[in-house]
Amino acid sequence: MMTLAPERSWLLDRGLLKLVHQCRKLILAEFGVKLHLTDDHLEDRLADYAEKSRSNHLARTWNELRQHLPDAGDSDTQRRMYRGQELAEPAPPAEKEATEDSGRTRTITYRGRKVEVPA
Repeated sequence: MMTLAPERSWLLDRGLLKLVHQCRKLILAEFGVKLHLTDDHLEDRLADYAEKSRSNHLARTWNELRQHLPDAGDSDTQRRMYRGQELAEPAPPAEKEATEDSGRTRTITYRGRKVEVPA
C-alpha cells in the first residue's frame, strides 16, 4: 500500500488547513461538490475548481494556499524532516575490502553446541 504521508504533511499546518477549509466551503457553495481532505490529488481538484469559479474570493484563497504548498516535482530534492529539524542523509555503505583475514572463523555457542562461523 502506497502512502501519501510525505505529500500530505502540509495539511498539518494550521494556517494552510484553514485556507483549505475556506476553499472547500466556497466550492461546496458554488458547485455543490464536497471535497474531502483524504481525496487523492486534493490540490489538483482545488486548482481545477478555483479556475472554473466565478468567485474572486475562491481564486484569492487558492492563490494564497498555492504559494505555501510544496512542489510535487521537487520530491526528490526535498529535505527529510523530523520534528521540525532536518535529518542528515545517511552515509552510503562502505564497500568491504577483501583482506587476507577473510578466511577467519569464530566460534559461537548455538543451542548449546559450539559452531564455527565466518568472521
